[in-house]
Amino acid sequence: MDAGAAAADREDSGLTAYRRARRAIRGPGGLFLALLGLAVLGIAYEAWTWPHPARLLGEQPATTAFIERYRASQRAVHKDDRVQWIVVPYAAISPDLKRAVIVAEDANFFSHRGFDLGELRKALGGAIEEGERPRGASTITQQLVKNLWLSPSRNPLRKVKEAILTWQLERALPKRRILDLYLNVAEFGPGLYGAEAAARHYFGKPAAALDAREAAQLAASLPVPRRWHPGAQSRAYQAHVERVLGRMERARWLGPLI
Repeated sequence: MDAGAAAADREDSGLTAYRRARRAIRGPGGLFLALLGLAVLGIAYEAWTWPHPARLLGEQPATTAFIERYRASQRAVHKDDRVQWIVVPYAAISPDLKRAVIVAEDANFFSHRGFDLGELRKALGGAIEEGERPRGASTITQQLVKNLWLSPSRNPLRKVKEAILTWQLERALPKRRILDLYLNVAEFGPGLYGAEAAARHYFGKPAAALDAREAAQLAASLPVPRRWHPGAQSRAYQAHVERVLGRMERARWLGPLI
């Protein structure tokens, strides 16, 4: 057999093997193997990119998912993508703001382990009675996980990831460190992140110097910070500020915990 004939035979053999592989993939068994391969690749990718909550015990996050998403949205419309973000020690944040955020967002923060089932039941019960979608019942830990690592998507896989990371974060960090991180990364307005940047932007003072009303104004902005923030004229926002102030007055017992 000459060289040309041998090459032709090899080409025919290659084409035959390729066609057999295509037929195998098209069959039920091949489809299962293809799906299994994709699942393995997906699991490997998640394992490779999975966050390490324990590192936050002694490290500050370099950025957050929320900050990067804001920057991307600004770049998409050819706007300045810079943000106002200043990280400060826990002791440099007003106790009034700590109290305000806890009573506004997660009154049982110091007693749950990442998930507040009582609040979730109340939220679902209220939704059923009023015929509306459930109100948010995320704990501060869950909100921190979303801020740091996740998208706002509500798909089931994202919710599973949120639950696992919340569980890990609660076991890796003490409560004060979780609250510290949250206060330093929470969004308080468009492109405005963390208590220090918010205090300086809205009140011209450091977060350590915030009084009770100023703290309530910042805490009340957390549900919708791009519309509710100090200076906003929304009646709903102003009413929420007053509710937070009332809760703060009744929550003096939080003092030793924060």
